[in-house]
Amino acid sequence: MNGLEGDSGLAERLAGVRRRMAEACARCGREPGEVELVAVSKTHGPERVREAVDCGLRVFGESRVQEARAKIPLCPGGLSWHLVGHLQTNKVRVAVDLFDVIHSVDSTRLLEALEKACTQKGRTLEVLVEVNVSGEASKYGIAPGELEPLLDFSRECTHVDVIGLMTVPPWSEEPERTRVFFSRLRELRDEVSRSGGYSLPQLSMGMSNDFETAIEEGATMVRIGTAIFGRRTT
Repeated sequence: MNGLEGDSGLAERLAGVRRRMAEACARCGREPGEVELVAVSKTHGPERVREAVDCGLRVFGESRVQEARAKIPLCPGGLSWHLVGHLQTNKVRVAVDLFDVIHSVDSTRLLEALEKACTQKGRTLEVLVEVNVSGEASKYGIAPGELEPLLDFSRECTHVDVIGLMTVPPWSEEPERTRVFFSRLRELRDEVSRSGGYSLPQLSMGMSNDFETAIEEGATMVRIGTAIFGRRTT
């Protein structure tokens, strides 16, 4: 986990991200405390996590279970770890041991596997449902029309709590192009909440290139890696 480009400056980058988050909140009449910053530390080693902790970060996101399994024991304790990448059912038991929140539930089968693992381990787990609002074939996530059946199934779960929705829009150099996908996720959340009475307070959307737009459209969690840790060389 070496080869970081621009190894210094994390504190300055983080301050810039927090300032931009606050400005985005001000533009849409929200309080900065309404949006949680998930620092995505994938591909960055424990030493970089420790540096981020020293700068005040406590919530970190990982994309791969195997990487997190090797890294988390080497990081400071007392942190909150979120899985923001795709989860395979054969890695569920390990994921349940590692993470406090999973952002990427995308099938009833996966939700059922998480419920079984959490029941066996005697713990509860907060999860978000990943929705593919763009319809891109290369993206994970359920289709919007499949959301309510999955939420209906989640009512039977006693150890997994669905707290919201997540999406990854098509990447664009122009953040404004992603706005329609963020607003669609918020509208979908509002629709199913009205029709089914679901409580889905969390919207995980927005990354380094578009988190300000996501905040303006209602994000309560933003997943930011490069803007905090810097780009990695190949």
